[in-house]
Amino acid sequence: MLYTIYEAQRTLMEPFADLAQATAKIYSNTLNPFSHTQLAHRISAGYELLHRLYKDYEKPEFGIRTVPVEGVEVAIHERIEVEKPFCELRRFKRFTDDPTTLTRLKEQPAVLVVAPLSGHYATLLRETVRTMLGGHKVYITDWKNARTVPLAEGDFHLDDYVNYVQEFIRHLQARYGNCHVMSVCQPTVPVLAAVSLMASRGETTPLSMTMMGGPIDARRSPTAVNDLAMEHSYQWFENNVIYRVPDKFPGAGRLVYPGFLQHTGFIAMNPDRHATSHYDYFKNLVKGDDASAEAHRKFYDEYNAVLDMDAHYYLETIRTVFQDFSLVNGTWDVRSPEGELERVRPQDIRGTALLTVEGELDDISGSGQTQAAHDLCTGIAPAQRQHLEVKGAGHYGIFSGRRWREVVYPQVRDFIRAHDQQPKSAEKSPRGKNLLPAAA
Repeated sequence: MLYTIYEAQRTLMEPFADLAQATAKIYSNTLNPFSHTQLAHRISAGYELLHRLYKDYEKPEFGIRTVPVEGVEVAIHERIEVEKPFCELRRFKRFTDDPTTLTRLKEQPAVLVVAPLSGHYATLLRETVRTMLGGHKVYITDWKNARTVPLAEGDFHLDDYVNYVQEFIRHLQARYGNCHVMSVCQPTVPVLAAVSLMASRGETTPLSMTMMGGPIDARRSPTAVNDLAMEHSYQWFENNVIYRVPDKFPGAGRLVYPGFLQHTGFIAMNPDRHATSHYDYFKNLVKGDDASAEAHRKFYDEYNAVLDMDAHYYLETIRTVFQDFSLVNGTWDVRSPEGELERVRPQDIRGTALLTVEGELDDISGSGQTQAAHDLCTGIAPAQRQHLEVKGAGHYGIFSGRRWREVVYPQVRDFIRAHDQQPKSAEKSPRGKNLLPAAA
């Protein structure tokens, strides 16, 4: 019922948001004889702010058109390589007419970036992808808004997430011989599960795993996010944050954790900071600081664009990761696509190097939560494991912004290069399939 009420209110406010935008343009139009006055600037800025507060934010695009590779501008073509009911495996294919650069592009390692399914779209990692494209073939998991997935496609579970990751890894292995995996925030847990299961079956595993700011062991240095999940029961979440998608969407009737509730939670974590940011936006509009105003728009176009998550996946993540701590307790069983339950055993991983990254000031995944992966992956030789704590970085700072570009990325790049040796021969899995054909 709450979802229906919210959508009705949003639909009712949409014309007023459009009207506010039009009014802002009228007062700032140079043909308006009063547009140069301070009063007109303030009125225009006020209406522009109202428009931003009430407008509907749709999924942004990645918008990566070119990237520099060793001083040469390389064109980017974005395309979907694997289509799943709840996710698209998106590739950023690079093109150049320079023969030397083309040869280098072909030699660079392939990386699967597993984006979080925790409220925002994969475009939150736009800067991560753009930076990685300078030295890697990049693929990313682009998760779909659950309200756009018809009920006929079935439910989406945490097990499905793990199985999707394995399928995407095999896709890259089939194309390139092998690949590297990078997970940011929430997916560190299902990615570790996916690679563990592949190792237990005797499949070829990725050459390296880079895990950044994720809740491998949420008991360590618990944050406000962890406390919320641990202090409330499974039934509390089921009864208070799960609603059915209204009739107007393709996924009508699907049980979801709605994006608008998640967004409310994001804002509630730092309400003063957001209020100050919007007031600063108003002041920048008044004084004509277009650069600062545009930076505000770009940030909130991303931050305010949220998606619904299938209720089964969300509730299972709460229980498995934040309440039962099934991964670190060694009690997590994942159901395969064939319907078999398989125990997650990180200690079985041997041929995959491990890099963990944490921000010193991370208020989402606390200190030590990601580093806990080293305690679980005992089969990986110490020389193949590395941990990086980024001084002065918060959660977003480890994959976006100056610290990502200047501190984190160089170490991620060097770690991947150091472990990019392809195995000499393919291995057979228990299913009788050659999972590692020669690179194309």
